[in-house]
Amino acid sequence: MAGDAPQRSCLGCRSTHAKGELLRFVLAPDLTLVPDLAAKLPGRGAYTCMRESCLRAALAKRQFSRSFRGEVHAPPPDDLVVDIGRQLEERIGSYLALANKAGKVVSGSDLVMEALRKGTVRAVLLAADVSPEIGRKISELADRHGIPWCPVLDRERLAALLGKELRSTAAIGPGGFIAPVVRLMTQYRNFFEGGAHLR
Repeated sequence: MAGDAPQRSCLGCRSTHAKGELLRFVLAPDLTLVPDLAAKLPGRGAYTCMRESCLRAALAKRQFSRSFRGEVHAPPPDDLVVDIGRQLEERIGSYLALANKAGKVVSGSDLVMEALRKGTVRAVLLAADVSPEIGRKISELADRHGIPWCPVLDRERLAALLGKELRSTAAIGPGGFIAPVVRLMTQYRNFFEGGAHLR
């Protein structure tokens, strides 16, 4: 049960959540604030909600210094946001590349829409720079079929990960890659509160 999981408070909004739902931070030896997305780095942790706004609020209120009970060298907020976005993108991209090698990916708007209609995919990635018309068509179709989707990476990155020409969308079929990909997609969308990381 979720209620049995260890609970932590967000330094930004002060709400309490299961620790695994939050974004963990630790201090490097030089007291630099480091995001720990995998929640595996050693040392005491401090937490915010998986939302950019909560992170910015915690930084503005100097809550990390209070939590760690001492001096904290926090990067500029914009830099920290970019770093977290980049780490999430890299982790999503690595799963996409693995799923592609396993033959679990279809890409290109026509093939993805066909797969959505057939019910043969379980997650959809939309390039952050996809055309508004294609993005709307695919996202609405995914919503209609209850398939999670996320605007992440860009067409060049998707193409490079898949070894193809420019791609505006890719979809992953059933298999062991789905659970971690969907979790990371959810984290990404939550952090940027529904928007894509376009900085």
